[in-house]
Amino acid sequence: MIISLADLKRGEKAVIKEFEVEDVPLKLLEMGCLPGNEVELVQIAPFKDPMYLNINGSHLAIRRETAAHIMVEKLKDE
Repeated sequence: MIISLADLKRGEKAVIKEFEVEDVPLKLLEMGCLPGNEVELVQIAPFKDPMYLNINGSHLAIRRETAAHIMVEKLKDE
């Protein structure tokens, strides 16, 4: 099922499927936010913004507004 990155819950993992390049800052692309990479939602700050992610071993925080533009497919629970 394809959902946006902003819809993940804490601890869930997903694979990045697609996004519009103009909606995602270049810095995120440089840090590995690319289709096919695995992402895990590590933590959400108070008021749900920003979101703290682990993308292929890189830890970064992004705004919920940006995360809403990144489409992911949730991985099955192990």
